[in-house]
Amino acid sequence: MELSCDPAALTPAAARAAIRRGEITGPTTGFCAGYAQGNLVVLPKALAWDFLLFCQRNPKACPLLEVADAGARTFAQFAPGSDIAADIPRYRVYEHGRLTAEPTDVTAYFDARQDLVSFLIGCSFSFESALLEAGIPVRQIEEGVNVPMYNTSIPCAPAGIFHGSMVVSMRPIPHRLVPAAVAVTAEMPRVHGMPIQIGFPEAIGIPDLARPDYGDPVTIREGEVPVFWPCGVTPQAAVMASRPSFCITHAPGHMFITDVTNAALKL
Repeated sequence: MELSCDPAALTPAAARAAIRRGEITGPTTGFCAGYAQGNLVVLPKALAWDFLLFCQRNPKACPLLEVADAGARTFAQFAPGSDIAADIPRYRVYEHGRLTAEPTDVTAYFDARQDLVSFLIGCSFSFESALLEAGIPVRQIEEGVNVPMYNTSIPCAPAGIFHGSMVVSMRPIPHRLVPAAVAVTAEMPRVHGMPIQIGFPEAIGIPDLARPDYGDPVTIREGEVPVFWPCGVTPQAAVMASRPSFCITHAPGHMFITDVTNAALKL
């Protein structure tokens, strides 16, 4: 179903309601201008402590915003009245590290067990509004595609069963605007903060920018440099590497839209 209004003009509550109705099925980049979006990880309670430690030890890639109680389906601080099981356009379900389903609703999984703990992790979509306000282009919004994301050779600090390598998102930035892009995003560590690498993808194990591991390739124009930020898809890479018995995440680019403004997450 196609959305009939400007996605950027939607309130978070209206966007979540439209997602529940099936009117929003694609990536949420550019939605609800000024409001923070988040990555989702849902795990059995027995694995929640290990994952909490993983987030604490890898705060750039996994900046933790909120943790819901076991069995709860609402992020009470960031989105009161939300439904974690239905308010994301597309989810991913993993069993022993293997992707087994990509549903648009995971209510049945929450109903089947009461021990699921949901983690909300900061998302780089939040700092894109700040980049645009500073006059810095965001290419995937211009081209109407999902942000390109890449696996890297940067190891994460392990915690319990969880280990893996960092995932990064990439945005092409004009050379003259790179310092401004660094400064803008450095003010927002709760949504990944400043870049992890600038201009040399091969230095972090990325062989081909035209072939992202997640999302879509974007145009890099003459006079632009690829800039890489830590990405909230890192937990999914850790899930695939660590093979927990069960896990639900968002599909890359399909985020949880919160009621908290991006400005509230700045230093």
